[in-house]
Parts: sequence; C-alpha cells; structure tokens
Amino acid sequence: MVGSSGRSGEPPTTGHEWDGLTEFDNPLPRWWLWIFYATVLWSVAYWVAMPAWPLVEGYTRGLLGYSQRAVVAGQIADRHAMQAQYVERIAAASLEEIQADPELLSFALAGGQSAFAVNCSQCHGSGAQGAVGYPNLNDDDWLWGGSLEAIAYTIRHGVRNDSDESRYSEMPAYGRDELLEPQQIDDVVRYVMSLSTGTADTAGSDGAAIFAEQCGFCHGADGRGLADLGAPDLTDAIWLYGDDYGSVRAQVENPRSGVMPGWGDRLPSETIKQLAIYVHALGGGT
Repeated sequence: MVGSSGRSGEPPTTGHEWDGLTEFDNPLPRWWLWIFYATVLWSVAYWVAMPAWPLVEGYTRGLLGYSQRAVVAGQIADRHAMQAQYVERIAAASLEEIQADPELLSFALAGGQSAFAVNCSQCHGSGAQGAVGYPNLNDDDWLWGGSLEAIAYTIRHGVRNDSDESRYSEMPAYGRDELLEPQQIDDVVRYVMSLSTGTADTAGSDGAAIFAEQCGFCHGADGRGLADLGAPDLTDAIWLYGDDYGSVRAQVENPRSGVMPGWGDRLPSETIKQLAIYVHALGGGT
C-alpha cells in the first residue's frame, strides 16, 4: 500500500518494490527545496528582465534591453577602431612597401590569413593545399605569375568569370572537337608525360612534332608554360587535374577549365592587399 510503513521503527515507503528493493517515502532535504524555489524565482525574474519569449514577429525585449547582437556589434566596432591605423596605412601603401615594413607585414599576414579562411579555404583548403582542379598555393608553381602584383590581380579580378578584366585562357578540346586523331592524342599525351617523368615510351611516335604544332604556342616550345596565358609548366611534377595517363588524356580530349570569382567588388582594397601578401608568403612567390 502506498504510504504504508514497514516493520516497526522503519520509515514509510511509497509502496514501490522491485526485485526485493523498496522505495522509502522520505521528504526532500530542506536545503534542496529552498534551492529549487530560488531557481524558479530566478527564472521568472530572468524572463522579465532579459529577452526570453519568441513572439509572432520578434521577441520580448526584457526590462534591461540587453542584446547579444548589439554587444557583438560593439566588440567588432572596437576591433575595427583598434585596427584602423594599420588598415589606413595598408590602403595607402604599395604591396612592396607593405612587405618592406615589418609592422605592416605582420598585420597584413595575420589579416590575410583570416580573410583566406573566410573567403578562399572552401576551394583551396584550410591549409591552402588545394585539391584536384584547385591549385596548391604552398608550392612555387603559379599559373598566372607569382609576383605580388600578379597575385593581387588574380585575386581582384579572378579567372574565367564574367568580368572583362578577369584572367582568361581556354585550351582546345582536341578529342571532343576532333582536332586530333585518337592515335595523335595518345602520342602527344605520352610525350607530355615524358616531359615531366622521363618514363613514358615515345619512341616512334609523333608526339614531339604534334606538341610543337598544337601546344607549343601556349605551353612554350620546351613545355615550361607561359604565365601570361595561364598555361601550366608541363616539365615539373605538379598536375592540376592528375598525373596518370587517363587524367592527362582526358584533359587533352575534353579539357576542364576552372573558374575563380573576382573579389574586387566583394572585398575592400586593403583586404585584397593582405590576401596577396599572405598567399605570396605561402608559396615563396617570384
């Protein structure tokens, strides 16, 4: 029976029993009850004083008028005010002047790293290591040039986008558009791979002649590429779309061409300068 007591001298029980264990009906400690009542009163006071209840449009503002959004906005404004002197100096200085000033260089590297994490890491990776189709920015291989000015231009205007000032180049689709026969494509692919690895079998093929006629204008007669055209160096071990036979052949037959947005109309000029300084420092630059 609920509330019944056990043997003489034992406290009353709730009547609940499980596997020989009986639940006593002891009152809660007085200190626990007072703490519980205090938390109830505190919650009511909090609802009244602070933003708490959602409404159809908006929420209750609370008597104190506290806003976490306003606090964060104020903190951001304070940081901007602290950084203003450096930002103004960067806006007025050239890239070379920033790089030569240790104080500005340190600020630009920190700001560039932050801007990179927010705007660039989604494609180039958090460590700028790139991926298939996205250049690795840690090496010293630059499609459009690795000088400070060249990097800043690429960031500002992008690659193959809708801007008239964007970097632009287009590789012919030698297979899709039937510019070369399948055997000719095989010959030139093996020749291109031999430029980098020296292991491809090009004996008896016309790969060198086909390369000179079809590819040399952009990649150079020696295959070392031309930054003015965004044509990659084919003699190193860096491959944007893969270095195996299938990947290289696919690029010759039906080439892929990456697109990079221009950040000139999205980011302030001083932020682009900081990004250029940071990216240049990652790969050594030229």
